[in-house]
Amino acid sequence: MNLVSLYQLGLTFFGLTLDTIAQSRVAIFTQIHEICFHGKGGYQWEEVYNMPIWLRRFTFNKIQNFYKEEQDQINSHSKKGEKTLVDSSGKINTPEFLKANKDNKRPSSYK
Repeated sequence: MNLVSLYQLGLTFFGLTLDTIAQSRVAIFTQIHEICFHGKGGYQWEEVYNMPIWLRRFTFNKIQNFYKEEQDQINSHSKKGEKTLVDSSGKINTPEFLKANKDNKRPSSYK
């Protein structure tokens, strides 16, 4: 059965076609996942799914901007040449760790 569009543009309901509906669903569910995951327990899947679209986009953009600014701050501190105990990949910087431990004037005692 071949469907013929009655509209001049050939688009169906609000521009969704069989070719783009899968991409739209993936985008929506990805956005919901990102809000729930990066919201750190502040949002449940059902409430994000039922949010008005404008509010979901606003929330998503705020969370996205927060993490971009956080990453920019991390990158700016690492570019200044500051030595950190943990590098950007998450590995411990052993020489700096040992130096920080030696700088700690408290004697270590184990009983």
